Amino acid sequence: MFPRNILRRIPKNTSLCWQNAAANRIFSLAGHVPSKTRGPLATQPYMCRRTLSTPAPMVNVSDLSIERYHALSDATMTTILERLEDLLDAVGNDAHEVDYHSGVLTLNLGTYGTYVINKQPPNKQIWLSSPLSGPKRYDYVPQSDDWRYLRDGMGLGELLEEELTDMLRTNVSLHLEGVSTQIQE
Repeated sequence: MFPRNILRRIPKNTSLCWQNAAANRIFSLAGHVPSKTRGPLATQPYMCRRTLSTPAPMVNVSDLSIERYHALSDATMTTILERLEDLLDAVGNDAHEVDYHSGVLTLNLGTYGTYVINKQPPNKQIWLSSPLSGPKRYDYVPQSDDWRYLRDGMGLGELLEEELTDMLRTNVSLHLEGVSTQIQE
């Protein structure tokens, strides 16, 4: 048995276009509902244009081989880990810690927030989640020999240095450029 109050289940704050589309979908499934309870059937399918608050992700097809990607990203992650450990030792705050497991580096800065940096082998990228600037995806750029965010051209090291200098109130220099020179081939 088809419930008569099915239209009451569609929220009132839903736009009229969506209400009609939902009603048409429901009523097309129930041909035995009396015509006086049906809404007008749409003659054309409703097309909804979605507006996004952030731009669509940029898809970059990398020329790197998977072996070269792993060598570069592992060298970068190891360098970041070593430099951050040295930095946190110099700062001397026990609430701050850095940890690296299975391709995911976590930098916990207590009340300042947590950075997460991880490898993304399918995309051949390094992803950063920052408490200040949000998520970013870095691609290896051979011309500059470092990892760059293609939307603004800023390097991974540059962003980390800038944000950590502001947070920790000390000059931070990670020296992440020249990644390929750190690989032992």
